[in-house]
Amino acid sequence: VQLQASGGGLVQAGGSLRLSCAASGRTFSIFAMAWFRQAPGKEREFVSDFKRSESSAAYADSVKGRFTMSRDNAKNTVYLQMNGLKPEDTAVYYCAATNGVPYNHADYEFPFWGQGTLVTVSS
Repeated sequence: VQLQASGGGLVQAGGSLRLSCAASGRTFSIFAMAWFRQAPGKEREFVSDFKRSESSAAYADSVKGRFTMSRDNAKNTVYLQMNGLKPEDTAVYYCAATNGVPYNHADYEFPFWGQGTLVTVSS
């Protein structure tokens, strides 16, 4: 499975961005896809994931109500719509995928990773 993320950029606080992640390869084997982020000097953290068996995504408390993860199965693509962005959302955002069940929303549960896209939110 290969993942290609895009859509990052510079935005002012309160603004919006939409990230995309296109999967290719053995996409039929993917059970869940996710977004993680890593801010400068911090560890990578969970943002959102979307299991094939569910109709909606799960979110970290820090983004709940502001971010929306969606999927287009026909395009093997997931999106992360980010509204109400804050300076603390500044990070490199990574999409990830797994063939298994991510019980813990943890990065070690996702063996496939995209290259990351930088989101910078100015105050």
